[in-house]
Amino acid sequence: MAENLIIETKGLRKTFTSKTRNGKKELEAVRGVDLAVKKGEIFGFLGPNGAGKSTTQRMLSTLLPSTGGEAKILGYDLAKQQEQIRQNIGYVGQTGGTDLAATGSENLILQAQLYGLDIHTARKYAGEFVERFQMGSFIERQASTYSGGQKRRLDVALGMIHRPKLLLLDEPTSGLDPQSRAYLWGEIKKLKAEGITIFLSTQYMDEADKLCDTMAIIDNGKIIVEGTPTELKSAIGADTVVFVFHDGKTASSAENLLAGKIRAEKIRTTNNLVHVSIKDGGRMMPELLRLLDSNKLEAQNITLSRPSLDDVFLKYTGRSLREDDNQ
Repeated sequence: MAENLIIETKGLRKTFTSKTRNGKKELEAVRGVDLAVKKGEIFGFLGPNGAGKSTTQRMLSTLLPSTGGEAKILGYDLAKQQEQIRQNIGYVGQTGGTDLAATGSENLILQAQLYGLDIHTARKYAGEFVERFQMGSFIERQASTYSGGQKRRLDVALGMIHRPKLLLLDEPTSGLDPQSRAYLWGEIKKLKAEGITIFLSTQYMDEADKLCDTMAIIDNGKIIVEGTPTELKSAIGADTVVFVFHDGKTASSAENLLAGKIRAEKIRTTNNLVHVSIKDGGRMMPELLRLLDSNKLEAQNITLSRPSLDDVFLKYTGRSLREDDNQ
């Protein structure tokens, strides 16, 4: 295992077997996943529901045995050293691990004790996380009374109470309101700044784009592409610059001018709009404007749009991730 890798898997697989009237039926949920997660990064695992994200997370956290392949977590063999792995990781599943009948404070102290901390240290750590995640106003209430955002804060605190080196988060902001999502994003960034490695599963494009240093897109149990969000979007193709002109005649003149002067992948005009598909549109914008100005073709408005992660998903799967969200 490379020294700077926190998670390394080769051919990791999981097959579920169920009984049917005609015998047995097998479902291959994870089909040969290779991962390399570096120390101190936020690694994103992006994909639709049913893609294999949660199954992979549960295998890496030792909650679910793999069917095949191999993996090392923090240098420990997933098949042989599960106790050592559990001592050094935190895991926050989609439904969390909160005891709803207990208070938040009781949850934190118990979780710390389960990891071998004495009662004094457990209370100390619990107090620190209550302050850190701004839970003081509700921490002594029964957890069943918490809002979604409050419960998710407690879930993450429970995953961190023993100060792990690696935190696995399975769709941590699913179902939260925008304010709660933004708050948790901020806390996840702080954890990274403290040197915690984070393996983040998500189905939200904006979440992966804003948080992740590196990411892999998984679909139907297989990783289909991997890289930084910027690399993945850049590989899709050109940016699009849209110029809005006063009328169609001016737009047509602008199209003819630009087509003869610049190397663009595509230029088209719709009514009074000129769409220019061009590599590195932000850097090329000043040159485009100089060309138009020197020929007295004044644009009333200009917009620049770049390829999105949804475009990446569309390219490699043939469908939009948003289509899966709406099903």
